[in-house]
Amino acid sequence: MSTIKSEKGFALAKYLLVGMFFGIVLVKAEVISWFRIQEMFRLQSFHMYGVIGAAIAVGMLSIFLIKKFNIKTVSGEKVVIKDKEFRKGQVIGGFIFGLGWAVTGACPGPIFAQIGIGYTVVIVTFISALLGTWVYGRLADKLPN
Repeated sequence: MSTIKSEKGFALAKYLLVGMFFGIVLVKAEVISWFRIQEMFRLQSFHMYGVIGAAIAVGMLSIFLIKKFNIKTVSGEKVVIKDKEFRKGQVIGGFIFGLGWAVTGACPGPIFAQIGIGYTVVIVTFISALLGTWVYGRLADKLPN
């Protein structure tokens, strides 16, 4: 049984600071740029593929190290990474996600950074993402695996 403590108030500020730092990194790396995203989908630039490839490499290395050295969380709990089973719905969902990404020029993380730097039109994308998540939640049990 897990002993997870509930954080409240000022204790949550660290997450706000990390999120703000992450947003700044996204802006400075130009990964929230609609033009960079369009270049990627038109196969005109390596920039976004390099960023995504680096993120995949860091993720793979991190998971390898966590498993190899049995790394624990800051609070001393064991990190458990369950195996995932492949389903055809993941391909369909990935296609829909990619289509939305190409049309709007935003995926979930950068939406907040885009809004934060003043691209207020992205609020429409944010509301659409929330609506899509709600629809998925309502239909998930009726969709193919």
